[in-house]
Amino acid sequence: MSVTSKDVASISAETAQDAERRGLHLLVVDDDASQQALISVAAKQAGHAVTVVATCAGAIDEIRSNRFDCVTLDLSLEDGDGTGVLKAIAEAKFTGSIVVISGVDSTRRSAARLYARSLGIDLHSLPKPIDMAALRIFLANLAKTTLGLPVVHTWGGVAADRVAAKHRV
Repeated sequence: MSVTSKDVASISAETAQDAERRGLHLLVVDDDASQQALISVAAKQAGHAVTVVATCAGAIDEIRSNRFDCVTLDLSLEDGDGTGVLKAIAEAKFTGSIVVISGVDSTRRSAARLYARSLGIDLHSLPKPIDMAALRIFLANLAKTTLGLPVVHTWGGVAADRVAAKHRV
């Protein structure tokens, strides 16, 4: 069986479509320009599309009008508290992942997690300054699970058949 140029074009088109499906669309909600840049660059290097907003109002507008796979959310924004964004996310019936990346103390992050849970939202949390390795692992795992594939990495271990095996005893 010989391969024609039409076959090669078809395979290339399928490969391009597969690459598009692998990329996530992230909404980065943070009023700190350096954090916006760090999160955006890490996501773009991994092949994801990124939309950045610096305010609660901007985040709420984006969530209401666009589809995202993931929202990274700072809790302390220039125009209000990020928990208002969580409420808008719940009202929009958002089904993607939400990661709080905030410099607020652990008590406030825990309170935000409890509030999100009361709204039916499963919230993940990373403190600032952002641990880029943890963010990259989170995004890689999210991209895999979005495609229905098993998780590849966990923080502090390797996932094998969805079970984390520790590197060290």
